[in-house]
Amino acid sequence: METMRVLVVDDEPGMRMAIARALKDFSVKLPDFDDDVDFTVEQAATGEEGIEKIREFNPQIVLLDYKLPGMSGLDVLEQTVDTQKEMLTIMITAYASLETAVTATKRGAYDFLAKPFTPDELKRVIRKAAGRLILIQQARKLAAEKRKVRFQFISVLAHELKAPLAAIEGYLQIMKSHTVGEDIKSYDTIVDRSMIRLEGMRKMIIDLLDMTRIESGEKVRELSEVDVCDVARAAMETVHPLALERTVDVRFHADCPITINGDRGEIEIIFNNLVSNAVKYNRDGGGVDITIEKKDGVVTITVADTGIGMTDEEASRLFNDFVRIKNEKTRNILGSGLGLSIVKKLAQLYGGDVSVKSEPDVGSTFTVVLKETAADNDVQSAETNGVSHEGTNS
Repeated sequence: METMRVLVVDDEPGMRMAIARALKDFSVKLPDFDDDVDFTVEQAATGEEGIEKIREFNPQIVLLDYKLPGMSGLDVLEQTVDTQKEMLTIMITAYASLETAVTATKRGAYDFLAKPFTPDELKRVIRKAAGRLILIQQARKLAAEKRKVRFQFISVLAHELKAPLAAIEGYLQIMKSHTVGEDIKSYDTIVDRSMIRLEGMRKMIIDLLDMTRIESGEKVRELSEVDVCDVARAAMETVHPLALERTVDVRFHADCPITINGDRGEIEIIFNNLVSNAVKYNRDGGGVDITIEKKDGVVTITVADTGIGMTDEEASRLFNDFVRIKNEKTRNILGSGLGLSIVKKLAQLYGGDVSVKSEPDVGSTFTVVLKETAADNDVQSAETNGVSHEGTNS
């Protein structure tokens, strides 16, 4: 249970005691807040004492009488303006007027309670103030979490870009100093390696754009009837040159056509990631089996390979942002570490998910489950904004 601190500033002892009694055993349950909120009460008889209590007690809610001996309630507001972001002040007065209300509001008052008031009226205004304070706390917590996530994101991004940039810089220094001679053909390998590094960074940028569009809800979606088999075959054609080079046999199993109401670009991203990874992380002479099934309005896509595989611990981290399994077997395989994270986010747009079963040196099997009809909550007209459907790789 969270306890909120309440300060009552009133020159009438009976009024202070009545408020303290009303709030003694009072607690509230607020929407979207897991815990109950109760209250502890401190008292002050003058404006001067009230300011001192505010500094010492650090109340979250102040019930402040407008008419006090000596310093008025408005004077107290003026002298505690620096604390208004940390507390809510409720003016209690029998002399309410429009002019008073405007002045008090300008000096930071949150609400008003006219004398005489009943315990229920008091509790109602306290409940309202408590709800406002909880919203402020949650907003600050969310802002702090966003700052932390943004810092982590930038740190990881900087780390991922540092290595390819350093490599390209090194290659350029070799070329500038003519380290391997004057024959321009001697530098073909260096240029090829630089191009590979640049391609990796380009893919990372595409992945980042896809991820941010999905997470922000700003990704334009064009929903139509999509033949999943056609998308799978296109992904196989895209990866064919690499599969041929690695002598990896890519096989397709499905009772076509199999259709889904979705965004073709999103389905392409899913297949491009899964199929390209299955070839990249395979062994020379290995195989990849792509299987698509549809049953009871659910499309299940399975991509199984005979590659290097993963441990259970590695597999458990695989669908997080910027996660790449780095070991002796994967150190020469480039990727952004975002592809499978994007696959998971896209699967969830279709009310589904992605999972993996893997065994080191045996292979991995990825399974994506999609409902037949995608949710169209955030569908926008393609004429309003364009989006690249280019495939991304992890």
